[in-house]
Amino acid sequence: MALARFWREISGRYNMIGSTCGNCNKAFFPPRDICPECHRASIGKMKPSTLEGKAKVISHSIIHDALPNFEMLAPYILVVVEFDNGVRATSQLVNCAHDQVSIGMEVEPTFRKIGEEGPGGVIHYGYKFKPVK
Repeated sequence: MALARFWREISGRYNMIGSTCGNCNKAFFPPRDICPECHRASIGKMKPSTLEGKAKVISHSIIHDALPNFEMLAPYILVVVEFDNGVRATSQLVNCAHDQVSIGMEVEPTFRKIGEEGPGGVIHYGYKFKPVK
């Protein structure tokens, strides 16, 4: 029980944590230590930032031949989304039929089970996206 609470208290486990440059204010996901725009001027100025809210699908594909351990998901929808601040992320789209996904559709992040590992059945969670209702 204490182990589960330990994992929940790690902010990056159940949030989409990126970074924002304190020099040029550009946001990134996943987080970076040095801004690719400002380079050296950003050293020590990158601040953690949480990606929240809605995003729009800018590209999508249906994956028919999944990697090992993901066969049970195939076919599934993979999307590239863009948040209002320009940050892009790639992940699976859930709660959406294959013929319902479209460029420009609004989605929001959600945390879901990604898989299990080992004899103890350790469950791994991660971010996915779902349509905004």
